[in-house]
Amino acid sequence: METLAMSVSDAVRISGLGRTVLYELIGAGKIEARKAGNRTLIPTDSLRAYLASLPAATIRTGQRKAA
Repeated sequence: METLAMSVSDAVRISGLGRTVLYELIGAGKIEARKAGNRTLIPTDSLRAYLASLPAATIRTGQRKAA
């Protein structure tokens, strides 16, 4: 069974985003959040969609130049 939503702590742990950044993204409407009593829940689909919308990283490999 797929997880429908996760706590903020779980979203931070799973995504690698910082807690402050996650709350900023919620405030900007880029990630959805729902309240269940005192708990803030992040729908799994919302976090996945945000991460999928990010540009691909360009990683350059090779030798470093001598200093």
